[in-house]
Amino acid sequence: MRANNVFGITGWKNSGKTTLIVALVEEFTRRGLRVSTIKHAHHAFDIDVTGKDSYRHRQAGASEVLVGSGARWALMHELRGEAPPSLDDLLVRLSPCDLVLVEGFKGDSHPKLEVTQQRESAPLIADFDASVVAVVTDHSEHVRNRTTFALNDVPGIADFICRVCDIAGR
Repeated sequence: MRANNVFGITGWKNSGKTTLIVALVEEFTRRGLRVSTIKHAHHAFDIDVTGKDSYRHRQAGASEVLVGSGARWALMHELRGEAPPSLDDLLVRLSPCDLVLVEGFKGDSHPKLEVTQQRESAPLIADFDASVVAVVTDHSEHVRNRTTFALNDVPGIADFICRVCDIAGR
């Protein structure tokens, strides 16, 4: 995966990151781009259902469990005390695509935009993180030294991401 194919969406909890990513995936897909996403979770999570065969395989100690069907496949890897994977570790596991949108991984240096809304009291991440290249907000008057977009300007945000990532012809 080329580094310039990676663009992050960051922000504090409940700022609207996931809503924006969903809208951007829909927009990029409409434009004919193949988009993948990576989401960082700060807690244990499960994509498997308790009691199902694949869950039982993991619980029995399998390092990896791959489930495949006619509709999709999923690979679950149990860390079992290993260090969490870095963003780079996860990127190499993705199939080739035009763009990877990343939610989370605030500390990594890939370009990001921050989602913030006026109801939030937390400081802007953009004020202390140079990798935040734009801010999506409902109160742009508080943003300094960054390109700003309205929360609902999905086409404009998508155009900006294409320019930053050098995705031409779309």
